[in-house]
Amino acid sequence: MRIAIAGGGIGGLALALSLHHRGIACEVYEAVAQVREIGVGITLLPHAMRELAALGVQARIEPLGIENLESVFFNRWGQFVYREPRGRHAGYPLPEIGIHRGKLHRVLHDAVLERLGPDAVHLDARCIGVEQDGQGCALRVQDARGAERTVRADAVVACDGINSALRRQFYPGEPLAFAGINTWRGVTVHRPILTGKSYLRIGSIETGKMVVYPIVDDVDGQGSQLVNWVAEIQRPGAAMNDWNRPGDPAEVAQLFADWRFDWLDVPRLIATASQVFEYPMVDRDPVRRWTFGRVTLLGDAAHPMYPRGSNGSAQALIDARVLADELAAGGGVPEALARYEARRLAPTARIVETNRTVPPDFIIMKADALSGGRPFAGSIDDLVTQDELRRISDDYKRVAGFAPEDVAGKPLS
Repeated sequence: MRIAIAGGGIGGLALALSLHHRGIACEVYEAVAQVREIGVGITLLPHAMRELAALGVQARIEPLGIENLESVFFNRWGQFVYREPRGRHAGYPLPEIGIHRGKLHRVLHDAVLERLGPDAVHLDARCIGVEQDGQGCALRVQDARGAERTVRADAVVACDGINSALRRQFYPGEPLAFAGINTWRGVTVHRPILTGKSYLRIGSIETGKMVVYPIVDDVDGQGSQLVNWVAEIQRPGAAMNDWNRPGDPAEVAQLFADWRFDWLDVPRLIATASQVFEYPMVDRDPVRRWTFGRVTLLGDAAHPMYPRGSNGSAQALIDARVLADELAAGGGVPEALARYEARRLAPTARIVETNRTVPPDFIIMKADALSGGRPFAGSIDDLVTQDELRRISDDYKRVAGFAPEDVAGKPLS
Protein backbone atom coordinates (compact mmCIF):
# COMPACT_ATOMS: atom_id res chain seq x y z
CA MET A 1 0.00 0.00 0.00
CA ARG A 2 1.26 3.47 -0.85
CA ILE A 3 -0.49 6.65 0.28
CA ALA A 4 -0.03 10.08 -1.32
CA ILE A 5 -0.45 12.92 1.18
CA ALA A 6 -1.48 16.23 -0.41
CA GLY A 7 -0.07 18.91 1.89
CA GLY A 8 2.85 19.01 4.29
CA GLY A 9 1.39 20.98 7.17
CA ILE A 10 0.82 19.70 10.70
CA GLY A 11 -1.87 17.21 9.68
CA GLY A 12 -0.02 15.90 6.63
CA LEU A 13 3.27 15.39 8.46
CA ALA A 14 1.56 13.75 11.43
CA LEU A 15 -0.20 11.38 9.04
CA ALA A 16 3.13 10.49 7.41
CA LEU A 17 4.63 9.65 10.81
CA SER A 18 1.55 7.66 11.85
CA LEU A 19 1.51 5.64 8.62
CA HIS A 20 5.24 4.95 8.79
CA HIS A 21 4.89 3.71 12.38
CA ARG A 22 2.31 1.19 11.15
CA GLY A 23 4.46 0.04 8.24
CA ILE A 24 2.50 1.82 5.50
CA ALA A 25 4.48 3.56 2.75
CA CYS A 26 3.63 7.19 2.00
CA GLU A 27 4.98 10.35 0.43
CA VAL A 28 4.11 13.98 1.09
CA TYR A 29 3.56 16.59 -1.65
CA GLU A 30 3.84 20.18 -0.44
CA ALA A 31 3.37 23.41 -2.40
CA VAL A 32 6.13 25.50 -0.80
CA ALA A 33 9.59 25.34 -2.33
CA GLN A 34 11.41 25.75 0.97
CA VAL A 35 10.48 24.87 4.54
CA ARG A 36 10.97 27.91 6.78
CA GLU A 37 9.96 28.71 10.34
CA ILE A 38 7.25 31.24 9.55
CA GLY A 39 4.01 32.23 11.25
CA VAL A 40 3.20 33.04 14.84
CA GLY A 41 2.01 31.05 17.86
CA ILE A 42 -0.06 27.94 18.41
CA THR A 43 -1.31 26.32 21.62
CA LEU A 44 -0.99 22.57 22.02
CA LEU A 45 -3.69 21.35 24.40
CA PRO A 46 -3.25 18.08 26.32
CA HIS A 47 -5.08 16.01 23.69
CA ALA A 48 -2.78 17.44 21.00
CA MET A 49 0.24 16.65 23.17
CA ARG A 50 -1.10 13.10 23.63
CA GLU A 51 -0.98 12.60 19.87
CA LEU A 52 2.46 14.21 19.55
CA ALA A 53 3.77 12.05 22.39
CA ALA A 54 2.53 8.96 20.56
CA LEU A 55 4.48 10.16 17.50
CA GLY A 56 7.63 10.33 19.63
CA VAL A 57 8.22 14.08 19.36
CA GLN A 58 7.09 15.39 22.76
CA ALA A 59 10.65 15.61 24.09
CA ARG A 60 11.66 17.79 21.13
CA ILE A 61 8.66 20.08 21.42
CA GLU A 62 8.57 20.92 25.12
CA PRO A 63 11.90 22.82 25.30
CA LEU A 64 10.90 24.96 22.30
CA GLY A 65 7.79 26.46 23.89
CA ILE A 66 6.36 27.58 27.21
CA GLU A 67 4.21 25.37 29.42
CA ASN A 68 1.01 27.18 30.36
CA LEU A 69 0.25 27.46 34.05
CA GLU A 70 -3.21 28.99 33.80
CA SER A 71 -5.95 30.34 31.58
CA VAL A 72 -7.35 33.71 32.67
CA PHE A 73 -10.39 35.59 31.36
CA PHE A 74 -10.96 39.36 31.57
CA ASN A 75 -13.66 41.64 30.18
CA ARG A 76 -12.73 44.46 27.79
CA TRP A 77 -12.13 46.80 30.75
CA GLY A 78 -9.48 44.48 32.14
CA GLN A 79 -11.66 43.23 35.00
CA PHE A 80 -11.01 39.67 36.15
CA VAL A 81 -13.73 37.14 35.25
CA TYR A 82 -12.37 33.60 35.62
CA ARG A 83 -9.14 31.64 36.11
CA GLU A 84 -8.33 27.94 35.90
CA PRO A 85 -5.11 25.88 35.96
CA ARG A 86 -4.06 24.20 32.72
CA GLY A 87 -2.25 21.09 31.55
CA ARG A 88 -0.16 19.32 34.19
CA HIS A 89 -1.13 22.05 36.68
CA ALA A 90 -4.76 20.92 36.30
CA GLY A 91 -3.92 17.25 36.84
CA TYR A 92 -3.47 16.20 33.21
CA PRO A 93 -0.69 13.71 32.46
CA LEU A 94 0.54 16.01 29.69
CA PRO A 95 1.33 19.71 29.46
CA GLU A 96 -0.35 22.53 27.57
CA ILE A 97 2.32 24.25 25.47
CA GLY A 98 2.45 27.61 23.69
CA ILE A 99 4.93 27.38 20.82
CA HIS A 100 5.88 29.11 17.59
CA ARG A 101 3.99 27.33 14.80
CA GLY A 102 7.10 27.28 12.63
CA LYS A 103 9.08 25.46 15.31
CA LEU A 104 6.36 22.82 15.70
CA HIS A 105 6.27 22.36 11.94
CA ARG A 106 10.06 22.04 11.83
CA VAL A 107 10.02 19.29 14.47
CA LEU A 108 7.45 17.27 12.50
CA HIS A 109 9.20 17.89 9.18
CA ASP A 110 12.59 16.81 10.53
CA ALA A 111 11.07 13.69 12.10
CA VAL A 112 9.54 12.69 8.76
CA LEU A 113 12.85 13.13 6.93
CA GLU A 114 14.73 11.17 9.61
CA ARG A 115 12.31 8.24 9.72
CA LEU A 116 11.00 8.04 6.16
CA GLY A 117 14.06 9.35 4.36
CA PRO A 118 14.85 12.58 2.48
CA ASP A 119 12.78 11.53 -0.55
CA ALA A 120 9.56 11.22 1.45
CA VAL A 121 8.69 14.94 1.21
CA HIS A 122 8.39 16.59 -2.21
CA LEU A 123 8.53 20.39 -2.10
CA ASP A 124 7.40 22.75 -4.87
CA ALA A 125 4.64 20.22 -5.58
CA ARG A 126 1.23 21.86 -5.37
CA CYS A 127 -1.60 19.33 -5.57
CA ILE A 128 -4.14 20.48 -8.13
CA GLY A 129 -6.39 17.49 -8.80
CA VAL A 130 -6.94 13.77 -8.48
CA GLU A 131 -8.45 11.02 -10.58
CA GLN A 132 -9.07 7.42 -9.58
CA ASP A 133 -10.01 4.00 -10.87
CA GLY A 134 -10.42 0.53 -9.39
CA GLN A 135 -6.67 0.10 -8.96
CA GLY A 136 -5.65 3.41 -7.42
CA CYS A 137 -5.35 7.17 -7.75
CA ALA A 138 -3.53 9.59 -10.01
CA LEU A 139 -2.61 12.75 -8.10
CA ARG A 140 -1.73 15.74 -10.28
CA VAL A 141 0.94 18.08 -8.89
CA GLN A 142 2.34 21.30 -10.30
CA ASP A 143 5.59 23.15 -9.61
CA ALA A 144 6.11 26.92 -9.45
CA ARG A 145 6.90 27.06 -13.17
CA GLY A 146 3.56 25.44 -14.03
CA ALA A 147 5.02 22.06 -15.03
CA GLU A 148 2.71 19.19 -14.11
CA ARG A 149 3.28 15.55 -13.32
CA THR A 150 1.13 12.67 -12.11
CA VAL A 151 1.77 10.52 -9.04
CA ARG A 152 0.22 7.06 -8.64
CA ALA A 153 -0.89 5.83 -5.22
CA ASP A 154 -3.40 3.47 -3.65
CA ALA A 155 -5.09 6.39 -1.90
CA VAL A 156 -4.82 10.17 -1.69
CA VAL A 157 -5.40 12.12 1.53
CA ALA A 158 -6.11 15.84 1.15
CA CYS A 159 -4.28 17.70 3.91
CA ASP A 160 -4.10 20.95 1.96
CA GLY A 161 -5.95 23.27 4.31
CA ILE A 162 -9.10 25.35 4.35
CA ASN A 163 -8.66 26.32 0.68
CA SER A 164 -8.05 22.70 -0.34
CA ALA A 165 -7.88 22.22 -4.11
CA LEU A 166 -8.86 18.58 -3.69
CA ARG A 167 -11.92 19.37 -1.57
CA ARG A 168 -12.93 21.90 -4.21
CA GLN A 169 -12.97 19.10 -6.77
CA PHE A 170 -15.72 17.33 -4.81
CA TYR A 171 -17.47 20.47 -3.57
CA PRO A 172 -17.15 22.99 -6.42
CA GLY A 173 -18.36 26.48 -5.65
CA GLU A 174 -18.54 25.84 -1.91
CA PRO A 175 -18.35 29.20 -0.12
CA LEU A 176 -16.34 30.10 2.92
CA ALA A 177 -18.53 30.95 5.92
CA PHE A 178 -17.66 34.52 6.93
CA ALA A 179 -19.67 36.33 9.60
CA GLY A 180 -17.84 39.67 9.53
CA ILE A 181 -15.10 38.63 11.99
CA ASN A 182 -11.56 39.64 11.08
CA THR A 183 -8.41 38.73 12.95
CA TRP A 184 -4.80 39.85 13.20
CA ARG A 185 -2.01 37.70 14.63
CA GLY A 186 1.26 39.08 15.84
CA VAL A 187 4.30 38.50 18.04
CA THR A 188 5.92 41.07 20.30
CA VAL A 189 9.01 41.03 22.51
CA HIS A 190 7.54 41.95 25.90
CA ARG A 191 8.14 41.60 29.60
CA PRO A 192 6.32 38.58 31.12
CA ILE A 193 2.60 39.24 31.62
CA LEU A 194 1.05 38.08 34.89
CA THR A 195 2.84 34.79 35.68
CA GLY A 196 4.75 34.67 32.39
CA LYS A 197 2.94 31.37 31.80
CA SER A 198 -0.60 32.75 31.53
CA TYR A 199 -2.95 32.26 28.57
CA LEU A 200 -5.15 35.36 28.47
CA ARG A 201 -8.51 36.03 26.84
CA ILE A 202 -9.74 39.62 27.04
CA GLY A 203 -13.08 40.94 25.76
CA SER A 204 -15.37 39.45 23.12
CA ILE A 205 -15.66 39.79 19.36
CA GLU A 206 -18.53 42.31 19.44
CA THR A 207 -16.35 45.01 21.03
CA GLY A 208 -12.95 43.50 20.29
CA LYS A 209 -11.17 40.50 21.72
CA MET A 210 -7.52 39.75 22.47
CA VAL A 211 -5.88 36.37 23.07
CA VAL A 212 -2.37 36.71 24.51
CA TYR A 213 0.19 34.08 25.53
CA PRO A 214 3.99 33.67 25.55
CA ILE A 215 5.74 31.26 23.17
CA VAL A 216 9.50 31.77 23.79
CA ASP A 217 11.29 32.61 27.05
CA ASP A 218 14.12 35.13 27.53
CA VAL A 219 14.53 36.12 23.90
CA ASP A 220 16.79 39.08 24.67
CA GLY A 221 18.89 37.78 27.56
CA GLN A 222 17.06 40.21 29.86
CA GLY A 223 14.02 38.10 30.69
CA SER A 224 11.70 39.31 27.92
CA GLN A 225 9.46 36.82 26.17
CA LEU A 226 8.19 36.49 22.64
CA VAL A 227 4.48 37.03 23.23
CA ASN A 228 1.90 35.82 20.73
CA TRP A 229 -1.31 37.79 20.40
CA VAL A 230 -4.50 37.50 18.36
CA ALA A 231 -6.89 40.42 17.86
CA GLU A 232 -10.47 39.78 16.74
CA ILE A 233 -13.45 42.00 16.05
CA GLN A 234 -16.82 41.51 14.36
CA ARG A 235 -18.20 44.37 12.30
CA PRO A 236 -21.37 44.09 10.22
CA GLY A 237 -20.65 44.41 6.52
CA ALA A 238 -16.88 44.15 7.01
CA ALA A 239 -14.86 42.93 4.05
CA MET A 240 -12.73 39.85 4.63
CA ASN A 241 -9.11 40.39 5.58
CA ASP A 242 -6.58 39.22 3.02
CA TRP A 243 -4.63 36.05 3.90
CA ASN A 244 -1.67 37.25 1.84
CA ARG A 245 -1.18 40.77 3.21
CA PRO A 246 0.83 41.73 6.30
CA GLY A 247 -1.19 43.51 8.95
CA ASP A 248 -0.63 47.14 9.96
CA PRO A 249 0.18 47.31 13.71
CA ALA A 250 -0.98 50.93 13.96
CA GLU A 251 -4.34 50.09 12.38
CA VAL A 252 -4.90 47.19 14.76
CA ALA A 253 -3.75 49.14 17.82
CA GLN A 254 -6.32 51.84 17.05
CA LEU A 255 -9.12 49.28 17.48
CA PHE A 256 -7.97 48.79 21.08
CA ALA A 257 -6.79 52.33 21.80
CA ASP A 258 -8.30 52.58 25.31
CA TRP A 259 -7.38 49.05 26.44
CA ARG A 260 -4.77 50.16 28.98
CA PHE A 261 -4.89 48.15 32.18
CA ASP A 262 -2.60 48.20 35.19
CA TRP A 263 -1.33 44.75 34.16
CA LEU A 264 -1.15 45.21 30.34
CA ASP A 265 -1.02 48.07 27.81
CA VAL A 266 -2.76 46.41 24.87
CA PRO A 267 -2.21 49.12 22.19
CA ARG A 268 1.50 49.19 23.03
CA LEU A 269 1.70 45.38 22.81
CA ILE A 270 0.23 45.59 19.30
CA ALA A 271 2.09 48.67 18.07
CA THR A 272 5.50 47.26 19.02
CA ALA A 273 4.95 43.92 17.28
CA SER A 274 7.79 42.52 15.21
CA GLN A 275 5.37 40.72 12.88
CA VAL A 276 1.64 41.06 12.17
CA PHE A 277 -0.44 38.94 9.81
CA GLU A 278 -4.07 39.55 8.94
CA TYR A 279 -6.65 36.84 8.38
CA PRO A 280 -10.41 36.54 8.10
CA MET A 281 -12.07 34.31 10.69
CA VAL A 282 -13.76 31.76 8.48
CA ASP A 283 -14.82 28.14 8.49
CA ARG A 284 -16.99 25.96 6.30
CA ASP A 285 -20.32 24.35 7.00
CA PRO A 286 -19.92 20.66 7.90
CA VAL A 287 -20.47 18.36 4.92
CA ARG A 288 -22.07 14.93 4.83
CA ARG A 289 -19.00 13.11 3.57
CA TRP A 290 -15.22 13.43 3.24
CA THR A 291 -14.47 10.17 1.48
CA PHE A 292 -14.87 9.54 -2.24
CA GLY A 293 -13.63 6.07 -3.09
CA ARG A 294 -9.87 6.20 -2.61
CA VAL A 295 -9.70 9.90 -1.73
CA THR A 296 -10.45 11.43 1.67
CA LEU A 297 -10.02 14.71 3.52
CA LEU A 298 -8.14 15.45 6.77
CA GLY A 299 -7.66 18.41 9.10
CA ASP A 300 -8.70 21.82 7.79
CA ALA A 301 -9.47 20.31 4.39
CA ALA A 302 -12.13 18.18 6.11
CA HIS A 303 -13.45 20.34 8.96
CA PRO A 304 -12.13 23.91 8.97
CA MET A 305 -13.21 25.56 12.19
CA TYR A 306 -12.95 28.93 13.89
CA PRO A 307 -9.56 29.19 15.65
CA ARG A 308 -11.19 29.24 19.05
CA GLY A 309 -10.26 26.85 21.80
CA SER A 310 -6.93 25.90 20.13
CA ASN A 311 -8.56 22.89 18.54
CA GLY A 312 -7.75 22.91 14.82
CA SER A 313 -4.31 21.34 15.13
CA ALA A 314 -5.47 18.88 17.79
CA GLN A 315 -8.28 17.58 15.60
CA ALA A 316 -5.93 17.19 12.62
CA LEU A 317 -3.53 15.17 14.79
CA ILE A 318 -6.39 12.93 15.94
CA ASP A 319 -7.54 12.52 12.32
CA ALA A 320 -4.05 11.34 11.39
CA ARG A 321 -3.96 8.64 14.07
CA VAL A 322 -7.45 7.38 13.35
CA LEU A 323 -6.88 7.22 9.58
CA ALA A 324 -3.57 5.39 10.01
CA ASP A 325 -5.23 2.92 12.38
CA GLU A 326 -8.00 2.17 9.90
CA LEU A 327 -5.61 1.72 6.97
CA ALA A 328 -3.50 -0.64 9.09
CA ALA A 329 -6.60 -2.63 10.06
CA GLY A 330 -7.00 -3.84 6.46
CA GLY A 331 -10.16 -4.72 4.58
CA GLY A 332 -9.49 -2.64 1.48
CA VAL A 333 -8.52 1.00 1.04
CA PRO A 334 -11.99 2.44 0.28
CA GLU A 335 -13.43 0.56 3.26
CA ALA A 336 -10.68 1.86 5.56
CA LEU A 337 -11.26 5.46 4.45
CA ALA A 338 -15.00 5.04 5.02
CA ARG A 339 -14.40 3.75 8.55
CA TYR A 340 -12.15 6.72 9.29
CA GLU A 341 -14.87 9.09 8.12
CA ALA A 342 -17.48 7.33 10.23
CA ARG A 343 -15.35 7.80 13.35
CA ARG A 344 -14.36 11.42 12.79
CA LEU A 345 -17.04 13.26 10.81
CA ALA A 346 -19.69 13.74 13.51
CA PRO A 347 -17.33 14.69 16.40
CA THR A 348 -15.56 17.34 14.33
CA ALA A 349 -18.83 18.73 12.98
CA ARG A 350 -19.94 19.26 16.56
CA ILE A 351 -16.75 21.19 17.34
CA VAL A 352 -17.25 23.39 14.26
CA GLU A 353 -20.75 24.29 15.49
CA THR A 354 -19.60 24.80 19.10
CA ASN A 355 -16.76 27.10 18.06
CA ARG A 356 -19.33 29.29 16.34
CA THR A 357 -21.82 29.42 19.21
CA VAL A 358 -20.35 28.47 22.61
CA PRO A 359 -16.54 28.79 22.38
CA PRO A 360 -14.40 29.03 25.53
CA ASP A 361 -14.71 32.84 25.53
CA PHE A 362 -18.45 32.41 26.06
CA ILE A 363 -17.36 32.85 29.69
CA ILE A 364 -16.66 36.53 28.95
CA MET A 365 -19.81 36.88 26.86
CA LYS A 366 -21.80 35.55 29.84
CA ALA A 367 -20.20 38.09 32.17
CA ASP A 368 -20.89 40.92 29.70
CA ALA A 369 -24.53 39.90 29.40
CA LEU A 370 -24.95 39.92 33.17
CA SER A 371 -23.26 43.32 33.55
CA GLY A 372 -25.27 44.88 30.73
CA GLY A 373 -22.16 45.33 28.64
CA ARG A 374 -20.66 47.73 31.16
CA PRO A 375 -17.90 47.47 33.78
CA PHE A 376 -19.22 45.76 36.87
CA ALA A 377 -18.92 47.16 40.37
CA GLY A 378 -17.19 45.03 42.94
CA SER A 379 -16.44 41.41 42.03
CA ILE A 380 -17.58 39.13 39.22
CA ASP A 381 -18.85 36.86 42.01
CA ASP A 382 -21.69 39.36 42.54
CA LEU A 383 -22.97 38.44 39.06
CA VAL A 384 -22.12 34.77 38.54
CA THR A 385 -20.37 32.04 40.49
CA GLN A 386 -17.00 30.65 39.50
CA ASP A 387 -18.61 27.20 39.51
CA GLU A 388 -21.05 28.27 36.81
CA LEU A 389 -18.24 29.67 34.68
CA ARG A 390 -16.25 26.48 35.26
CA ARG A 391 -19.17 24.48 33.87
CA ILE A 392 -18.95 26.45 30.60
CA SER A 393 -15.25 25.64 30.38
CA ASP A 394 -15.77 21.97 31.23
CA ASP A 395 -18.57 21.61 28.68
CA TYR A 396 -16.25 22.82 25.92
CA LYS A 397 -13.53 20.39 27.00
CA ARG A 398 -15.97 17.50 26.73
CA VAL A 399 -17.12 18.53 23.25
CA ALA A 400 -13.53 18.95 22.03
CA GLY A 401 -12.32 15.70 23.61
CA PHE A 402 -9.88 17.02 26.18
CA ALA A 403 -11.72 16.61 29.46
CA PRO A 404 -9.23 15.17 31.98
CA GLU A 405 -10.78 11.71 31.83
CA ASP A 406 -10.52 11.70 28.04
CA VAL A 407 -6.81 12.52 27.93
CA ALA A 408 -5.91 10.22 30.84
CA GLY A 409 -7.66 7.23 29.26
CA LYS A 410 -7.66 5.60 25.83
CA PRO A 411 -7.36 8.12 22.96
CA LEU A 412 -10.77 9.11 21.62
CA SER A 413 -11.76 9.02 17.95
